Amino acid sequence: MAASKKERFIGLEWLRFWLGLYIVIFHTLHTYKSISGWSGYITDIGFFSTSAFFVLSGFLLAHVYLDDRQRMREPARSFWIKRFSNLYPIHIGAVLLAMAVSTLIGYLVITEADANASIRFVLYDTNNGSSLESITHYMSNAELALSALLNLTLMHAWNPLYLTFNPVTWSISALFFFYLTFPWMAPRLFRIKSPFRAMMLLNAIYLIPPIIVIAYTDFGMPETGILHRNPLIRLPEFLAGILLCSFYTKRRELGLSMGRAAQSLALLFVAICIVVGVWLLRHHDSFWYYLLHNGLLLPAQLALIFVVAHWSPSSGAGMRRLAHRLGGASLPMFALHVPLFVIFTRVERVLSGEPSLCLTSIRQCMDAAGDTSIWLYPVFLLFTVLFCMMFQETFVLGVRKWMQGKLLRPERRSA
Repeated sequence: MAASKKERFIGLEWLRFWLGLYIVIFHTLHTYKSISGWSGYITDIGFFSTSAFFVLSGFLLAHVYLDDRQRMREPARSFWIKRFSNLYPIHIGAVLLAMAVSTLIGYLVITEADANASIRFVLYDTNNGSSLESITHYMSNAELALSALLNLTLMHAWNPLYLTFNPVTWSISALFFFYLTFPWMAPRLFRIKSPFRAMMLLNAIYLIPPIIVIAYTDFGMPETGILHRNPLIRLPEFLAGILLCSFYTKRRELGLSMGRAAQSLALLFVAICIVVGVWLLRHHDSFWYYLLHNGLLLPAQLALIFVVAHWSPSSGAGMRRLAHRLGGASLPMFALHVPLFVIFTRVERVLSGEPSLCLTSIRQCMDAAGDTSIWLYPVFLLFTVLFCMMFQETFVLGVRKWMQGKLLRPERRSA
């Protein structure tokens, strides 16, 4: 079946966008001291968004790239080239922007924390209450060169010690690994007769690593980094998405759908899981973080995507186009929001101080910088969404077209 004849999941396009927006909020809202007393209730469980995005990626790729006989509709090589040419421009653009911003603010030093800004600056990954001083590290020349090589080859998620340059792009590295496994794994997973049972088994397997870490470690290095982003450890989320697509497809073939009552119950289940998860993170032992982060919330993520897959908003072509554009901007939002937030807040600080001093003395202008305001936060969110839409539709699509033109045969370039 051609990709163009496949069912279009407009609801999932909107979900992709909201997942991207929530990860932006997760990494930025907590920095406003005026709301620090309650912002954690919103941001503490932000990792739900990244995991749900991995599940959704598996679901959508299985839907698009497998035919009616559970086979890849094109050779693995062309699939890999298309996925790589979609990821790489986002990653390289985000890393270069982050490196430039880090270097610039390290020079300007608008805030006290800016004095530490450098492409060498990293934080060791731990979750055992270590002080900031004990986990702060500046990479040596050898570490810097290795980190650059890992970023260039999309291998940086495999570093369990710390995140480099643009920390959030580890998710792109993980996605690249998932894509490498897809042509082999997806057809086999689709042939499983009971995908629901397979999802439950996969969820149980996914929970084994955090249970081992909880039982035998003190939540330090390298286990925290491994659980957080190691592509092999996080692979079950992507595979669960493929199985969910198989489950959805088999039900469709049997003429089964999901009524509003069932959808409401499923969404209630998701809401309860999130509320309980936030409560456990804020009021109970830290080991709950590992369990919630690596598997305990996977049923809620699967339920959310399964429900939204049944939504077909009766909107016009304009709204469908908007959903597609916003969904397409979700991955750039994941990758670009940290340097964009730094730019936005530093400009805001300068403008709230005495910006006229910049005409005579840059140093005095920086020293006179004011503070950020939560009231301008919606402006930042809007700025991020619009910037990422433009970034996706100009830079990413342009580079992707050029890469595919160089690497693909003509008949394989359109998908």
